[in-house]
Amino acid sequence: MCGRYAASRRPEDLSGLFEVEKWDSKETLEPDWNVAPTKDVYAILERPVKDAPDRRPVRQLRALKWGLVPSWAKSPEGAARMINARAETIHEKPSFRKPFVSRRCILPADGYFEWVTGAGERELEVEGKKKRPRKQPYFVTPADGSVFAMAGLYEFWRDRTLPDEHPLAWWVTCSVITTEAEKGPLGVAPAQGPRSLSDIHPRMPLMLTPDRWDAWLDPSRTDLDELRGMLEPPPEGLMRAYAVTTAVSNVRNNGPELLEELAAPEVETLF
Repeated sequence: MCGRYAASRRPEDLSGLFEVEKWDSKETLEPDWNVAPTKDVYAILERPVKDAPDRRPVRQLRALKWGLVPSWAKSPEGAARMINARAETIHEKPSFRKPFVSRRCILPADGYFEWVTGAGERELEVEGKKKRPRKQPYFVTPADGSVFAMAGLYEFWRDRTLPDEHPLAWWVTCSVITTEAEKGPLGVAPAQGPRSLSDIHPRMPLMLTPDRWDAWLDPSRTDLDELRGMLEPPPEGLMRAYAVTTAVSNVRNNGPELLEELAAPEVETLF
């Protein structure tokens, strides 16, 4: 899954990297090293510009809310439960199948966090004893330092309690697509710890390599079989994972120190 990630790149850098044609500086977000569900996040998408005479799709950098609200939802209360969409069933689920066909986006990140239950707590779970588990967070990021381009979906939701002219009448929300975690060796593995992403968690965000960005964002591509083919995971061995401070587990903590690699994990695990 993807329940937390880091996104510190500036909009100017993202615009150049993704060849963005339109970006509204009023949507500028501060660097965020601990992005949590329901926060505003950057997304790259292609669609016509509202009220523009030219209706061609334009590549845009937008600030969207993380946690997809289906267009037919009566309220946005379930947004925090729709932060992820499974690649295997995305074409079937009522909340995701229409955005999958026509509203795909890229959510740029530095990488994502995932937690591993401590060894002692795992033993207690096996014995059936109840205890709040201690977990060691790991940061997963491209081994070459490039952007982690997560495949995503976005959707529009109209708040019928507000008049048309109200700035919050329309919500634009998004979800990260996840896939089965890689079982092959990491591109760069820590001295002690997981040897593959599947050692950390069975799921991971679907990363799009640059050669797939244009096709993924192209709204004219609507053939379901072709789109499902785009959900293939990238080649293995592109990622690294390392232990980071347990301070990241508290969403109130935020700063570049959360991404610093620890010499040794703070929580003993079974690796």
